[in-house]
Amino acid sequence: MSAAVSRAIARFPFLRQDFAASLVVFLVALPLCVGVAVASGVPAELGLVTGIVGGIVTGLLPGSSLQVSGPAAGLTVLVFEAVREFGLPALGVLVLATGVLQLAMGALRLGRWFRAISVSVVEGMLAGIGLVIIAGQLYAAAGLKAPASGIDKITGLPGALADALAGSRAPASLAVGAGTVAVLVLWPRLPRRVRAVPGALAAVLLAALAARLLDLPVATVRVQGLLDAVQPPGAEAFGELASPALYGTVAAFALIASAESLFSAAAVDRLHDGPRTRYDKELMAQGAGNAVCGLLGALPMTAVIVRSSANVRAGARTKASRVLHGVWLLVFAALLPSALALIPLPALAGILVHAGWKLIPFRQLASLWRGHRGEAVILVVTAVSIVVVNMFEGVLIGLALSVAKTAWDASHAKLEVVDKGAGPVQAYLSGNATFLRLPRILDSLEALPQDRPVELHLAGLHHLDHACRTALENWAERHSAAGTEPVRLSTEPARLPAPPG
Repeated sequence: MSAAVSRAIARFPFLRQDFAASLVVFLVALPLCVGVAVASGVPAELGLVTGIVGGIVTGLLPGSSLQVSGPAAGLTVLVFEAVREFGLPALGVLVLATGVLQLAMGALRLGRWFRAISVSVVEGMLAGIGLVIIAGQLYAAAGLKAPASGIDKITGLPGALADALAGSRAPASLAVGAGTVAVLVLWPRLPRRVRAVPGALAAVLLAALAARLLDLPVATVRVQGLLDAVQPPGAEAFGELASPALYGTVAAFALIASAESLFSAAAVDRLHDGPRTRYDKELMAQGAGNAVCGLLGALPMTAVIVRSSANVRAGARTKASRVLHGVWLLVFAALLPSALALIPLPALAGILVHAGWKLIPFRQLASLWRGHRGEAVILVVTAVSIVVVNMFEGVLIGLALSVAKTAWDASHAKLEVVDKGAGPVQAYLSGNATFLRLPRILDSLEALPQDRPVELHLAGLHHLDHACRTALENWAERHSAAGTEPVRLSTEPARLPAPPG
């Protein structure tokens, strides 16, 4: 063994494991990069560009050692709407601004705060995205154009299915899409040797082979070349920054991409016993990757749990595996771009239908409903809001509902009344008295007798907000009838009388 090889092994002791894992991740990422790009309404090559940047640029930066970044199904709906509203040339500006915002958030050490976002909101967000992806890709599988809004996609499905079955080309297209989903579902049940090939890649290859051999009338991916697809934003695109609507889209990109990446990092950390994620640095790594993607006019990136878990399961030990997977994507895009033209579009639609289904957290919803019904309601409301309204506003509705629930839970107040039949009526208010609980507190206090002295003890309160204090003082002033001793408010420590023995 030469000295150079020995030095390389000493410097990269896990190179063999990382090399093998990188090939697995590359094979998993390839069809997903292309599928997400096509579903987002942009050239297929731009999905590969984002995968390349996610591997080589983000992969080299500190943060999380084993999670893999690239174009994600979770941003498909938002990207499609942004391209439809602002145009493809403005996509680079949007993604660049998203990257800059993520870099700023990471520099301000806000990465760790994303862990404070309600899990129900995040899962509801993913469920809503999954529903819209499934509905939209069912149109694509039939070779039809999907409606713009999420609710129209779902309500229009029966009519679209009837139109598709009446046509001559749609049945073959639907069959390819359904076959792709069937392969993806059955693939994990096959022998381990067969499963060495990732299911998504196998499904695409089988679909392409069937379409070729049977001469099926299905549309395939349009190829325009890597250099032609990459179009850095020009001066006109940067002029879109004058539009206030663009900043809402940037905020949505940054919020969703950052939350998905950092939640993915937490999930990946549970899969291995190596170095833990440094959240602020990972957020900056994602921002740097998105800034580069924006300069190239490509799709936004996030850390993707499917590729990341495949990386860990394949035996990766260091970040070299994710960097090498980006290299393999670059080699493929440079040497074999024409191979993309063999991929049937309904096969990519099938892959995204399967991916959208996996985004819907059925088990988590059932578990929440049994133990925390309020959280389950937040999840469902967030998902439905995304389908009915749009992505950004749906997430804001979920966050607002989560904050309101937390405030309600935190404002628990208890009022106990002790009336011995003679002497003053004693009321003991404890807990957190806020305006949220004020109506119930006042209803209980106003039910106390007005012709007897009343003592209200407030020493048991942990928190008394201004609205409650003012309301209690006003009640005390007007409660007692004429000739009766006024209500006495006490903040002195007091104990409830012991129950009679």
